[in-house]
Amino acid sequence: MRLAITKSLSPGARLGKNIHNERGHILLREGLTLTQKMIDRLVSLNVPFVYIQDSRTEDIIPMPPVSGKLRREAITTIESTFQNMKNKINLDASFTIEQANVKFTQLVRSIMKELKSNKELMTLLADVYTYDDYIFTHSFNVTLYTLAIGMELNINEKNLETLGLGAILHDVGKMLVPLDILRKPGKLTEQEFEQIQKHADYGFHLIKNIHTISLIVANCAYQHHERLDGSGYPRGIKGDEIHYYGKIIAVADVFDAVTSNRVYRKALLPHEGLEILYAGAGKKFDNTIIEAFRRAVAIYPNGLSVELNDGRKGVVSAQNEGIGDRPMIRILEENGEKIKEPYEVDLNKNLNLLIMKCLNIQETA
Repeated sequence: MRLAITKSLSPGARLGKNIHNERGHILLREGLTLTQKMIDRLVSLNVPFVYIQDSRTEDIIPMPPVSGKLRREAITTIESTFQNMKNKINLDASFTIEQANVKFTQLVRSIMKELKSNKELMTLLADVYTYDDYIFTHSFNVTLYTLAIGMELNINEKNLETLGLGAILHDVGKMLVPLDILRKPGKLTEQEFEQIQKHADYGFHLIKNIHTISLIVANCAYQHHERLDGSGYPRGIKGDEIHYYGKIIAVADVFDAVTSNRVYRKALLPHEGLEILYAGAGKKFDNTIIEAFRRAVAIYPNGLSVELNDGRKGVVSAQNEGIGDRPMIRILEENGEKIKEPYEVDLNKNLNLLIMKCLNIQETA
């Protein structure tokens, strides 16, 4: 199947995978022939990409990093906990988080177990979901990326649990920021941005006095927007003043933010998100963490249409373990013409070949 930008779809395309809402309910079923009305609806629901059936790529089946059951359980737990403490203050709000600590720790363990059993590089584009509130989905996604990075860095299991809990709770302070600011589609005023920045302080103070949760978790909430060069917030600390886990979550947080639809910006493809991280390597983000991320995550996900530097076009068909930017490519077009017998090219064995750009589905034969 092929991965297609939703806005580029034409009526008549057939869905390759189900589209779910965050509760796991199917909105549109695999095999459905899309109409313009359906396409417009998907765009309005902020669905950036969908999988489309294609006879020459029907065996390409992207696999999600964790099961749909675990995903639903995790997001439901995050949502219920965050919503329960939303209108509470200080001790009451902290108590809500403390009560959920056991559930969150078990979720982290379950996610770690499924990530370890999945030999594929991780991609969150393997399944298509709509979402009601981005904060809960984002917290889950950042946890997946964070744990994938931590495992690649060989962080031991006990410390991975602390890191994963820090990722789940990194944005809990946003529940104390006015909703109209969080969902504002236009540019924030200086005062509104100051309100957004306070979520790091809020999160830290909600967590730091919970004796059953490591202070490191509170610092993950406090420091995930700090940057190596001191340009971050809320304190503008730099370098080794930032906890290593804060540096890891910073990379995961930025990547998910730019590769997900927001009210104020459309989603980028994974390789574009990685370019943003590399632009800040050594200045804003730790380079060893970015490299670990690159090894753990499928930068060019299966089903993505691409063009190589020699002009050939095709679709990403498989991943090379530990090398997220050198996948297998199924060639579908040469010299501007569709070929009768597609064939595979392994970019890891053909180092002279590079992916030059990613294509809309209409741009490949």
